[in-house]
Amino acid sequence: MQHQTERLIHQLSQLLGQIGPLKLACSGGVDSLTLALLAHRSLGDQALICHAVSPAVPTEATARVQGLALRHGWRLQRLDAGEFADPNYLNNPYDRCFHCKSNLYAALERIAAEGGDATLVSGTNRDDLDDYRPGLIAARRFRVRHPYVECGIGKAEVRRIAAHLGQAELAELPASPCLASRVQTGLPIRAEHLGFVHQVERALTEALRPRVVRCRIFNDAISIQLDPESLQRLDAAKEHWRAQVQGLAAPLQLPGPVRFDPYRMGSAFVAEGESAP
Repeated sequence: MQHQTERLIHQLSQLLGQIGPLKLACSGGVDSLTLALLAHRSLGDQALICHAVSPAVPTEATARVQGLALRHGWRLQRLDAGEFADPNYLNNPYDRCFHCKSNLYAALERIAAEGGDATLVSGTNRDDLDDYRPGLIAARRFRVRHPYVECGIGKAEVRRIAAHLGQAELAELPASPCLASRVQTGLPIRAEHLGFVHQVERALTEALRPRVVRCRIFNDAISIQLDPESLQRLDAAKEHWRAQVQGLAAPLQLPGPVRFDPYRMGSAFVAEGESAP
């Protein structure tokens, strides 16, 4: 397994060297951060690590990017991609991710124009191709390259690469899609609602240390979703947490009661032509 991981690192490093000067969209997750480590190692200052800061990005992700950038001497560019000024994004249609990524890549392209020719690069991995990801349509339009995909690397391999690079904590980092994914498709995206989602998830994370936690906003309820073990541990304190969440939700006039459910990946997404749950 170690030999295979070393081979993948060599393959990625060669590809990044061939790509040359690049702008890497870095969300703060394991995929983009691991790629940033390799890009900097292969290209030095020719790799510009770009991190968009917005209400949809957890503050922990930004802190993680800044910490690694400082430790490893990356060229880091923080930016506002401008999606919160785009009605197409704020209306939260089924292809919201297309509008989000279109804003992001347009912002990165503007940075690239200021610094000379550079290739836009993302941390998309092979497994991402199995899901409905309208953001990949935006990536094609902006000619974004996906080194993991080009090397046939999936999520498990990315985690092994991170561990091999001495980033054990990064290798174990749970998946955490943007906070806008917690809002049911068709309900408007509002910065204050995403702040509420983040506050609830942080509080539950500190109290329970769950394997997974999501605070989802539906048209008729707020759903706190946890892995089965954490949901069981929460049982005796459900009413306490219900009151806490309702207290935070009340000033925002969020809909419906607070309920506690088993985690279901992507359950706030409503595909085109489907009805809301």
